[in-house]
Amino acid sequence: MLMRTDPFREMDRIIQQLSGASGTWSKPSVMPMDAYRDGDVYVIAFDLPGVSTEAIEIDVERNMLTVKAERRPTGKSDGVQMELSERPLGVFSRQVVLADTLDTEHIEADYDAGVLTLRIPIAERAKPRKIAIASGSGRKQISG
Repeated sequence: MLMRTDPFREMDRIIQQLSGASGTWSKPSVMPMDAYRDGDVYVIAFDLPGVSTEAIEIDVERNMLTVKAERRPTGKSDGVQMELSERPLGVFSRQVVLADTLDTEHIEADYDAGVLTLRIPIAERAKPRKIAIASGSGRKQISG
């Protein structure tokens, strides 16, 4: 149901992680995701810990799904001295090409415990259906 759009994206993510670089709007960091089918629904889950719902954008244009999020530094008082900072900050983005068999008009989004979960129903036209055979006339009739 999904197609990877950039085979080098994982390598970019590893290099960014090792270099400590933060994502920007022009060069966002990748966000990890899982995708699976659950009955008649396709589910995509993105890890976005520490990101507020106001900082998440979800767009669909034709069959291109784009998810962008931004994690900003937490507010610190003037007397705070940072000892360790390993949590990545900046902009995160992921683009996923959705199959034509998915109903992009009815996507549901839920954000809980740092995981953004999108549920995309399988389009009715893509579901299997039986074809009845009429006897005698040689015509076939589709039954839903």
